[in-house]
Amino acid sequence: MSVRIAPPLPLIFLLMIHKAYSEKEDVRYGSSHICALKNSSVIIGCTFTYPTDRRIEKVFWTKTDVKNADDEYPDLSEDPEYSQRLQYLGDKEQNCTIRLSHVTQKDSHKYYFRFTTDKQNVKWIGKPGLTLTVTDDTDLQVESPERVTEGDSVRLTCKSSCTLTDRATFIWYRNSQPLTERRDTNNQLLLQSVRREDAGRYSCALHGHTYISPAVYLDVTYVSVSISPSGEIVEGDSVTLNCDSNPPAEISWFKGGTFVGSGRIYNISKISSDHSGEYKCKSINEHGEKYSDAVTLNIMYAPRNISVSIIQMLEGDSVTLICSSDSNPPALNFSWFKEDESSAVGSGQSFSALQSGRFYCEAHNQHGSQRSDAVTVTVKGNHNSNWDIPFRYASLTLRLPHWPKAVGLTSTSPQ
Repeated sequence: MSVRIAPPLPLIFLLMIHKAYSEKEDVRYGSSHICALKNSSVIIGCTFTYPTDRRIEKVFWTKTDVKNADDEYPDLSEDPEYSQRLQYLGDKEQNCTIRLSHVTQKDSHKYYFRFTTDKQNVKWIGKPGLTLTVTDDTDLQVESPERVTEGDSVRLTCKSSCTLTDRATFIWYRNSQPLTERRDTNNQLLLQSVRREDAGRYSCALHGHTYISPAVYLDVTYVSVSISPSGEIVEGDSVTLNCDSNPPAEISWFKGGTFVGSGRIYNISKISSDHSGEYKCKSINEHGEKYSDAVTLNIMYAPRNISVSIIQMLEGDSVTLICSSDSNPPALNFSWFKEDESSAVGSGQSFSALQSGRFYCEAHNQHGSQRSDAVTVTVKGNHNSNWDIPFRYASLTLRLPHWPKAVGLTSTSPQ
């Protein structure tokens, strides 16, 4: 007696599904309707099934569901109008995808996939078919926000009533000048960190096409401050701050958080170090209010408020002097003078005076110099002789030895 072992249940289930699916002829299209632009390439997706006990003999596409005199549907690959433009991308198993290149309005039609098998009565045409519509490119248009703020990112999209099914080259224009060219299926132009120079009229086109879409204006709103003169500002100069805004607005000026003026232009004549700080303007219009980024006024000036301080003074030692100043940029060069002497006696911010006298310092930067008042320094001791080191006295105690008394000696008087 023979024993038959049944396959596992999941396998039985899969076999049943495959048998049921494969015993039915069927054609499925990726879409029932495709719209393509003139001169573009179209990929028409397609799959098919057939009984597993049959062998596929022929696969082809046709654009009619009416048989010819030979009781068969015309094969597009044999049609001179299509033979050079039609490429079969599929196989004889289940993929029936094709590519149709350089389409024109004459290609607008309904198309069907057809297959035959080695069994005479097992043939199939995929009805109701797929409709291809080819249009001119005059329906291209740019989609863009009406207004964007400087510093933001924005995407512009070149749209058509037809979805392109193949890679296409998009050409973008700003103010009728070619801007960029992209070779991918992304029909978007990304502007990152938009600048005011990006404002303008944008349009798009397809490479190889003469038609350019209607232009759409992209408006960039901004508020910014500029300084004139733009270089180094020295105390005493006249400075102008200009608040530029789009759209035009009512302008207020602030130093830090304090209101200092109004109007598009803020003038400072004979600027001083007190004007140093951060300035910004605020614009107010129908779209709301917006502050500009802050700009810093850094006022340069020559040394001033020069002073000398004594930080060390020991009796008989040298005296150390320190020169202090207020300047921008900070003073890096210092000279020391003794009153009634024309030549400098030292340099550097600190100075060791070895002699008594009146001394002053002079601080320098690239914008000028200034000297301090003289200070009187007294150095004790004569540093001009070999005896210039002062004496220091210490007490001295002499201890006499203790003499012991003589043992067994007596004192006698002279006779």
